[in-house]
Amino acid sequence: MAVPVVHLITDRRLARDLPARLAAALAGLPPGRVLVQLREKDLGGRDLLALARAVAAACRAAGQRIVVNDRVDVALAAGADGVHLPAAGIPAADARRLLGPDALVGVSCHSAAEVRRARDAGASFATVSPIYDTPSKRGYGPPVGLAVLREAAALGLPIVALGGITPARVPEVIAAGAHGVAAIRAWLEGGDPAAAVRALLPATRS
Repeated sequence: MAVPVVHLITDRRLARDLPARLAAALAGLPPGRVLVQLREKDLGGRDLLALARAVAAACRAAGQRIVVNDRVDVALAAGADGVHLPAAGIPAADARRLLGPDALVGVSCHSAAEVRRARDAGASFATVSPIYDTPSKRGYGPPVGLAVLREAAALGLPIVALGGITPARVPEVIAAGAHGVAAIRAWLEGGDPAAAVRALLPATRS
């Protein structure tokens, strides 16, 4: 399964009605270009599954993909396209055995060494973060910058740049070798989520 070039990471604290916000964000976009990562770490399995099914319905209606953060069981039950694993999560190889060869299996990475491990374990892609300073990633330490992004991209696994990504910064992360970009606040804040997502698309790889 091809890896979409724009990844939208959820945070329902920033959106009163997350499925509705998502539907608005995906309106009119080319099919297959966006991957939604359902990342709601505080939700228990029952509530996360209910939200995953609602988010999956919005993605299917728009022709886009969805993965669930960490929870392989919820991804399976919701009919998601795969899972996105934290660096300390289960190995990508084990997730793929459970989800099947065509599933999207992503891994959150913060160094080239972690990307290498994800690649060797059979991941579909890796996010590398934080590229730039951003409030949501300050707990992970200082930004890794474009140098680490270039090193990671050279390993051959599709890399999605995350952390402080704005439309103005998309060209330089793509030039550094990123396959695509990921955003949290860029699409969850502001009055026109579809415009925010479209602004990330033009300079990304086709």
